[in-house]
Amino acid sequence: MTKTKIRKAVFPVAGLGTRFLPATKASPKEMLPIVDKPLIQYAVEEAAAAGITEMIFVTGRGKQAIEDHFDKAYELEAELAARGKVKLLTEVRSLFPKDLHCSYVRQSEALGLGHAVLCAKSLVGDEPFAVLLADDLIDADVPALKQMVELYEQHGSSVVGVQNVPLDQTHQYGVIHPQPLGVRIHRVDGIVEKPQPKDAPSTLGVVGRYVFTPEIFDYLENTKPGAGGEIQLTDAIAALLRDQQVLGYEFRGQRYDCGSKIGYLKATVQFALRHPAIADEFAEYLADVRPEVAVRKVGA
Repeated sequence: MTKTKIRKAVFPVAGLGTRFLPATKASPKEMLPIVDKPLIQYAVEEAAAAGITEMIFVTGRGKQAIEDHFDKAYELEAELAARGKVKLLTEVRSLFPKDLHCSYVRQSEALGLGHAVLCAKSLVGDEPFAVLLADDLIDADVPALKQMVELYEQHGSSVVGVQNVPLDQTHQYGVIHPQPLGVRIHRVDGIVEKPQPKDAPSTLGVVGRYVFTPEIFDYLENTKPGAGGEIQLTDAIAALLRDQQVLGYEFRGQRYDCGSKIGYLKATVQFALRHPAIADEFAEYLADVRPEVAVRKVGA
């Protein structure tokens, strides 16, 4: 197996975002902001930091805002320039560096994450690639995907990002059967989609970061639809690991599940507390409201 440099990342962004209705009725969930930057931008920046230059978005109906976000906004830039708002103009122009390239492909039916990844096959071609789920915002000194790409470059194997999850939450994740190989590194001997706690092979749940060899597409094409008629990425990984080594990597960093309201709010608070423009004022505000929150909780 050759270790081709990873140049492409796939972003499945066709989901409906039902857990955030009505906010996501007309706006993509991936465009929900963490302070002043949408989730999808954090994911793209993470991919770029890992050396990836080709960004592939698997979209659906109502996702035009994502394309617009990464497109050049001539009218906005002209208005900012005319008003002398140089700092804002620089920020807008730096949303998508010139050495990056965007491609878009449509997922016409909601047939699952595995199907969404398969939709990108023609754009990925016969080379390794990454998959990032924007819902999973990972805050790390060394970006999580960069850590995983470096592991791929060492081993030439597909890599799934994992983290320990509470036992009573294994039914929310694909869970691996791990065989430890080193610090934070496991050989995946099996993977189960959303097992009940009593059936879980471990508490290492797969979260929204993957690096795949191109062979994953062959397995996706031969994966039969599972629950809800969806093609599960987990099932394709389970088939792949019978023929190729797949590694599970416990990335360094704090993951926020921004597909849930509480995870989204936690991320917003943490990122706001270090935002250069508002951190101090926001910290003062939190200090003022904490006693009030504590009183409310006791009296609830």
